[in-house]
Amino acid sequence: MSRRTLAVLSLSLGAVALSGCSAATAPASSPSTSSVAPTPVTIDNCGFEVTVERPPERILTIKSTTTEMLLALGLGDQIIGTAFPDGPVPEQWAAEAADIPVISDFAPAQEAVLDLEPDFIYAGWESNLTSDTAGERDALASLGVGSYVSPSACKEPGYKPGKLTFDLVFDEIREAGTVFGAEAAADDLVAEQQQALAALSPSTAGLTALWYSSGTDTPYVGAGIGAPQMMLEAAGLTNVAANVADTWASLGWESIIDANPDVIVLVDASWNTAASKIEMLTANPVTAQLSAVAERRFITVPFAAGEAGVRNVEAVRSILDQLAALDAR
Repeated sequence: MSRRTLAVLSLSLGAVALSGCSAATAPASSPSTSSVAPTPVTIDNCGFEVTVERPPERILTIKSTTTEMLLALGLGDQIIGTAFPDGPVPEQWAAEAADIPVISDFAPAQEAVLDLEPDFIYAGWESNLTSDTAGERDALASLGVGSYVSPSACKEPGYKPGKLTFDLVFDEIREAGTVFGAEAAADDLVAEQQQALAALSPSTAGLTALWYSSGTDTPYVGAGIGAPQMMLEAAGLTNVAANVADTWASLGWESIIDANPDVIVLVDASWNTAASKIEMLTANPVTAQLSAVAERRFITVPFAAGEAGVRNVEAVRSILDQLAALDAR
């Protein structure tokens, strides 16, 4: 057995086993003293029962949403590495994030993960935890490495969420606080975001919008039950793909041209920029006829803000600010 494997086996995290649905449970808390051991926490997460004996101390994050969640909860010191960043983190966390090593620009291989010797992996997508990426969850658990996937990204039948709402996003923040030992910080963050959301005034102009993520021959768009739909509704915009019962979906250009959206929300990722999509839309004689393209009614949203996480409320505010700027031209 290699030294690296021995090191990983020595990490102190409770086992992870296959199980049921998505709810947090924990025994009643006891007085906090130096002689009292941390209370174990059990979470049913995308079909795996995750038991955390004590808050993880060496966390690998995969996807920007997970990194930003921990930074927002004040847990940056526990992040020993990250992978699959979708772009820069918000300015408020930039200095702290600059010190976090990026081990892969995309989903990391298991060898690179184990070399880092994490005690926990926090993944934005279930596909980040497979035999072809960071490792299957039961295999990682056998090495003493726990894992947690953002509940909004669960795909298995019975675990895949229905239509996303801000209440569910706030529940996810609280659950992350429970898993990573930052319950008070999570409660404060939720209260702050609830207040910020309540202060926003959605558009009343009756405008339609396309949330365009990627793809050229067939665009990949925000559909009717995910974070894009939730944010467009909060901004007072009607999603032209709202009748598609999925988080993301392929939508033909013919359907988009028929819908002729008033504005196009462009996802900006380090690997697929908003600028590249504008260039394609304006150069293509078919899409150039869309009113939003001809009038350059584009709104840009960072990729990480398009998935459930701590940036969603701010993204709605940004959409409204950009919409106001377009109307003022």
